[in-house]
Amino acid sequence: MSRRRQAVKRSVTPDAKFNSVLVGRLVNTIMRGGNKNVAQRIVYGALDTLAEKNPGVNSLEILQRSIENAKPRIETKPRRVGGATYQVPLEIPGERQTALAMRWIVDFADARKGVPMQQALATELMEAYQGQGGAIRKRDDVHKMAQANKAFAHFRW
Repeated sequence: MSRRRQAVKRSVTPDAKFNSVLVGRLVNTIMRGGNKNVAQRIVYGALDTLAEKNPGVNSLEILQRSIENAKPRIETKPRRVGGATYQVPLEIPGERQTALAMRWIVDFADARKGVPMQQALATELMEAYQGQGGAIRKRDDVHKMAQANKAFAHFRW
């Protein structure tokens, strides 16, 4: 961690199609090597696929709900105390919760081999919306780890 001044938080610009900051952040999470057009095509294609498969529900609502379901509430961080390293459970700030949920959804969508990224992202979002899938499993693992190390909670500062 830097001992100098705190890094300035930059605001994420909303995307052009839905005018949503959440979609803009998802585009930025998917983007690799500065190819924003490719990332936008993937996200918009996935949201269109969700809208086709679920005509009664808005695709932005599915996106919000799936990210809300995948957010971890608590995580463990290593703390060194007297030569020993303990995994100390800590609450996660809201921005980091959203960032972790998006990263997990995108990573598990990317891990689906033999499927186009649009389709994989749509499937992963739908599974997270329903409370299943890789991102939800990852969140549960993080919560289990924090629960198992609850005895070291007094080391937080």
